[in-house]
Amino acid sequence: MHPARDALAARLRAAGSVFAEDEADLLLDAGDGDAARLRTLVQRRLAGEPLEYVLGWAAFDGHRIRVTPGVFVPRARTTVVVSQAAALLHRYDRVVDLCCGAGAIGVALLERVGALDLVASDIDPDAIDVAAENIGDRGIVVAGDLFDALPGRFRGAVDVIAVNAPYVPTDVIATMPSEARDHEHRVALDGGPDGLDLHRRIAAGAGEWLRPGGTVVIEVSELQSAASAAAFADAGFATRIERDDAVDGTCVVASRPA
Repeated sequence: MHPARDALAARLRAAGSVFAEDEADLLLDAGDGDAARLRTLVQRRLAGEPLEYVLGWAAFDGHRIRVTPGVFVPRARTTVVVSQAAALLHRYDRVVDLCCGAGAIGVALLERVGALDLVASDIDPDAIDVAAENIGDRGIVVAGDLFDALPGRFRGAVDVIAVNAPYVPTDVIATMPSEARDHEHRVALDGGPDGLDLHRRIAAGAGEWLRPGGTVVIEVSELQSAASAAAFADAGFATRIERDDAVDGTCVVASRPA
């Protein structure tokens, strides 16, 4: 019996937590025996703040990725991008983690592949700060709109552009769970009227940065995948759609002709 844990789990369950026992364990661990700290953490969670912000980290591909309030929280489904990108890479290849958020894709690729010539880019300054902390000296983190801030040496030389760009249609954001809708920055969610505005811009601009035979791996919903693939095909890429049911993840793999 664990009375404190059981009591906390009961409070979390009453507040709507589906995984109350697991959350209780994580909060107790984060409290580290400090009753005042634990009380603050629990109150934040009971008030509806996402667990990842309360803890200060999100689990992703076996890593604890540092996150701060407002920054997009990495989801398990994005590991489909990691898996597909890692299969294309060798040590020291040039990689862009585009729309990097907290830098989760870059961190996971470094672990799976080894040392990479990695640049992570995002338009959100809060995300850039966290990504720099997560990636450390293993890559470069830059602030800019899509490709704008990439170093000139990457032009025409990138092996893989790995992307989790916003793809939620604007009108759908209002129907998202509160933890996303009310807490994550809108710039990390809003993909325009059909959700694919960023996909089309990336399709139009990626060829300038990829080496011949280089590849974009970009997350998308299953329902949007055909339209996203078509945008890349129209830009001259050879495309395929990859699905991982285990994580409910879908991505488009788009390769520049060799």
